[in-house]
Amino acid sequence: MSGLAKYLLQNGYNVSGSDINDSKYVKSVRDLGAKVFIGHDENNVPDDCIVVASTAIREQNPEIQKARRLWLPIWHRSDLLAQISQQENYFIGFSGTHGKTTTSGLCSYVMELAGLKPSYVVGGIIPEINTNANCSGGKYFIAELDESDGTIVKYSPNLVVVNNLEPDHLDFYKNGLESILETFETFISNMREGGKILVNMDNEGVKRLTSHFMTNGLPHNAEFITYSIGGNTDYSVKNIEYMPEYTTFDIYYHGEKQTSLKIILKGVHNVYNALAVWASLHIAGIDMQLVNPHFATFTGMGRRFEKVGEFDKISVYDDYAHHPTEIKATLSCSKSFRNKRIIAVFQPHRYSRLQNLWNEFMEAFDGIDELIVTDVYAASEDEIVGVNSKEFVNEFKEKSDIPCRHISGSIEDVAKELYKDLKSDDIVIGLGAGTITKLGKELLTLNNERVKVGN
Repeated sequence: MSGLAKYLLQNGYNVSGSDINDSKYVKSVRDLGAKVFIGHDENNVPDDCIVVASTAIREQNPEIQKARRLWLPIWHRSDLLAQISQQENYFIGFSGTHGKTTTSGLCSYVMELAGLKPSYVVGGIIPEINTNANCSGGKYFIAELDESDGTIVKYSPNLVVVNNLEPDHLDFYKNGLESILETFETFISNMREGGKILVNMDNEGVKRLTSHFMTNGLPHNAEFITYSIGGNTDYSVKNIEYMPEYTTFDIYYHGEKQTSLKIILKGVHNVYNALAVWASLHIAGIDMQLVNPHFATFTGMGRRFEKVGEFDKISVYDDYAHHPTEIKATLSCSKSFRNKRIIAVFQPHRYSRLQNLWNEFMEAFDGIDELIVTDVYAASEDEIVGVNSKEFVNEFKEKSDIPCRHISGSIEDVAKELYKDLKSDDIVIGLGAGTITKLGKELLTLNNERVKVGN
């Protein structure tokens, strides 16, 4: 929402809005001229405006209620992004169950540093640029396309990347992957004339999507373009070398080497991410010599294995991972920390996700030395009987040799309990899409208060 607000403000629109708490996101839009109220109240809504809301805003919200009474237009945030994208010359969208924030952010970053003046709205802060949106008036528009609530069908890109497709958001997609594939089939059918669909052929869900269109045909003269690691695809990566501080690999197009790339992001999933971005820019006709050097300086998106604190040789990382596949990818990055104790602090996000992916979560924490599970972050859901962190920990202990415990209460309570047991050289990784992001701040606060580590 803050990214959309920034784009509009840079375009000369009057923007106001509300949030339940003050934050860095509120400050960033205020600094651009937005009027932001803390707390939802019908008096916040002008009598003549378009109201834009996310899926998180319920019908009972007083501002929505006032908009209904005044017959004001009420748009979902996806409606606004769709309107913006239709005005842009060349629209590159990044989609899929995982990786879309990193790929859309990396694409925006390398184009920005190359002086190509991209416009973009992405789902996280790009640390080196310190924003999640920009309106430049240039040729290219980049956006992260969210599939979580089915609204992805509203977009019509010139080029879309499909990183991967797996069961997720099962509160919305009742039939799991089948429902997700149906939504993506509709989305792909809406591509602009001559559109390009860049697909990861190492992912089974994506293979099923492409198979559907191979049988039924692609509309609007659209075209699939494929990528993989080491496969017989249009774009591929070979000769990967994982070093402690960076990763290098070669990119091939139709069997011919195009370049050697270096990234400082960890994990094989980030090799896929970099390949997807490089290939998308190559397809879009970008001069790759301008963008190639900047892949090596991208440190990652906010909340993607982001180092948020260090004290007494204890390092704290924050990661948005809230799906088993994402957790596995994040924890694979921790393998570079040799001879250090890895403590994962997992905050389950939504009772429905924990219930539907229970067994997958059980198998997602290999390679760590200790697992701490906080209370479930409900995200407005009601509790489900028998689906909670205590039961998860009890079953995890039966199935795994990894020490595991449940710490109840607020993230501040979790930090206090965890802090007492931390030792020099420990690595703490917070995992989840909720309030777990505050863990690093709380641990740093405790350290600043000179609570002795280990007591």
